[in-house]
Amino acid sequence: MDVGKIKRLTTNEKIFTASNPKIVVASRYAFEQCCFFNQLVLTKNSYDFSILRQLFNDVGVDTYIEPNFMCTFGFNISVGNNFFANHDVTMFDFAPITIGSNVNVAPKVGFYTANYLEEPLARKAKKMVAKPITLEDGVWVGGSAIILGGVTVGANSIIGAGSVVTHDIPANVVAVGNPAKILRPIKLDD
Repeated sequence: MDVGKIKRLTTNEKIFTASNPKIVVASRYAFEQCCFFNQLVLTKNSYDFSILRQLFNDVGVDTYIEPNFMCTFGFNISVGNNFFANHDVTMFDFAPITIGSNVNVAPKVGFYTANYLEEPLARKAKKMVAKPITLEDGVWVGGSAIILGGVTVGANSIIGAGSVVTHDIPANVVAVGNPAKILRPIKLDD
């Protein structure tokens, strides 16, 4: 599997076809590895993060991901130190997903870097475009939130449960809703 070639196909906001055989093979491999990781944790009570560590681009220390975790490739995912992802997190990583240190992600959160093109014939042909997602240090994402491609969530911000984040969120705020809007600033410790 040529990771570099797949990255060139899907990143930098280029239009690509989701049914490209190289993409399908890489995605299938990641799916199998995620299933293996999830199965070990669920049935054998064995937490073997080395499976995801080999799949991801970069992983900090003290990273913990609960099952059932799923990603598209894994090689576009980088997480910092002290990262925690609760159950049923999905990372649709056609473009880079970069997560800082001390980030907490609640259950059923989705990170979706790719989107089909709007035009019906392009959708029928499985044409997509992907944009990166960045969560800076100290972010907390509430349960069932969705973070879309092209979004940066600033340091220490909180994304409320069920929110859909369609645009950048600045640092040190609470954002909620669909689409997510700033509710209030976070009071920082003196």
